[in-house]
Amino acid sequence: MTILSLETIAIVRRQRLSHARRVTFGLLSALLLACTAAMLLGDFPVPALDVVQSLFSPLTGSANRSVDFIVLQVRLPRLCLALLSGAAFGLSGIIFQTLLRNPLASPDIIGIAHGASAAAVFCIIILGWSGLSVSLGAFAGAMLTALAIYLLAWRNGVTAYRVVLIGIATAAMLSAVISYLFTRARLFEVQQAMAWLVGSLNAARPEDSIVLATMLVLVLPLLLALVRGLDGLELGDDTAYALGTRVEITRLGLMLVGVALAAFATAAVGPVGFVAFVSGPIARRLMGGAGRGVPQAALVGALVMLASDLAAQHALASVQLPTGVVTGGFGAAFLIWLLIASGRSGRVN
Repeated sequence: MTILSLETIAIVRRQRLSHARRVTFGLLSALLLACTAAMLLGDFPVPALDVVQSLFSPLTGSANRSVDFIVLQVRLPRLCLALLSGAAFGLSGIIFQTLLRNPLASPDIIGIAHGASAAAVFCIIILGWSGLSVSLGAFAGAMLTALAIYLLAWRNGVTAYRVVLIGIATAAMLSAVISYLFTRARLFEVQQAMAWLVGSLNAARPEDSIVLATMLVLVLPLLLALVRGLDGLELGDDTAYALGTRVEITRLGLMLVGVALAAFATAAVGPVGFVAFVSGPIARRLMGGAGRGVPQAALVGALVMLASDLAAQHALASVQLPTGVVTGGFGAAFLIWLLIASGRSGRVN
């Protein structure tokens, strides 16, 4: 009986691992197709062979400077920023949703993105800043908002219920602050702030991708060290204590990682809505119980961001939409579907 049970467990584990590999391969394949489309399509279509030559032109040299400019200075930075920011949003979303055991607990729902937005609008309207200074202000706003939510939710520990409620209340307060700042702004300042608030990849620069990539390299080892604690925390604090998890330290570390991921991504591309919100649930449904879905959530986030940016650029022939408009429409539809599904099953999953 014991041997049979061990064999059964081994078979189940192999099946789960095989399913996780298939899901990961499928997401990587979809990302490759999206990346190919992003490099080939545009107002100035570039043949695939010319794209490859331009990508290797820093090593081999190239005689077609116009194609090199389009590929290396316009499309490649935008592609890299979409992938990196989408992955960061996806990881941040699944960390918060798993940690707080609530699919609504993503950074753009519980106030962290609102903190970045309020700080950015303050920098634009009150301080008159622009460019990189606004991004730094947004990062500081996200970190301070997360700290305030954590401190307000603390009462002999932090519970998921309190974090979600306080986060939603904080988001509402910060939205009011943004509305008040708009009443004090001049028209061109409102236009500048609104362009940032919607979230866009139109102003993607190589420097933004380098900063975001550096942050991911620094944060991912800490995430890998803490991610095992997610299983225990998802089962509740008492069970986590019984399993030997250092609950408060693990929770605080994961929250810091999640906030850092959301803050840097928001500082790079603006508060692009719903990418963090949809990545985790989609990844979990694709995995079907075959794992936590953390790396898959990063891939889903990158795919959602890149596909939304492609749609924003090419859906309308004469108009280029901000990426946040497309992700907002997709995320709203997904939220409605999630609520309908939860009404049928009796719970949100």
